[in-house]
Amino acid sequence: MAALSRAVAKDIDAAYEALKVAEAFRIHTFIASSALHVEAKLKRSFDDVVEMAVAAVKRARNYTDDVEFSCEDAGRTGIDNICRIVEAAINAGATTVNIPDTVGFCLPNEYGNIIHQVMNRVPNIDKAIVSVHCHNDLGMATANSLTAVQNGARQIECTINGIGERAGNTALEEVVMAIKTRQEFMGLIPALIPKKFTVSAKWSASFAICRFSRTKRLSVAMPLLTLQVFTKTVC
Repeated sequence: MAALSRAVAKDIDAAYEALKVAEAFRIHTFIASSALHVEAKLKRSFDDVVEMAVAAVKRARNYTDDVEFSCEDAGRTGIDNICRIVEAAINAGATTVNIPDTVGFCLPNEYGNIIHQVMNRVPNIDKAIVSVHCHNDLGMATANSLTAVQNGARQIECTINGIGERAGNTALEEVVMAIKTRQEFMGLIPALIPKKFTVSAKWSASFAICRFSRTKRLSVAMPLLTLQVFTKTVC
């Protein structure tokens, strides 16, 4: 179980209060890193942001050894700044570092290169799991996530059926089946068993259709969840 909090002391404390009854839990703290967000939203310098990130991670570590840090809007952040804040967060105690494409801005090769640079330029990267969190504004969330794991990421943050803010997030069922189906090419094994989430995915789709759709049916082009996907087999 995890709770997301801004890099603000009271938020981190509230996350702990919500999670402390759990046997195991993670506190996931984040702060913006792109120039646009740092200047317009936070109205701080990047040096200030790094200090705030370090303080947040250290505070979270007072409550748990499982701390994730995200540099929000990493997709539009210069690579030097990404590497700097990731290194600082790991030194402060982050065990997972997340590189989000917050506004769905990146293309696959571009995003893959960001992960490649992080894996090769951050000297303490071996002390943390690299995670990715992609949005689907340009329809690239699944492709970006798969490219990221090919470049060293080992956690993909997903939602069932890709349901999420604006155009949605990376779809859980898509990345799991892509990695499983193309296992030899990817060189990876998904941690989830497809049968375990099929029922959840179909229930979630049905709920979303009833709540939000005028047609009251799945799109015929929806990957993996419609019968049309299984009408042709390549022998």
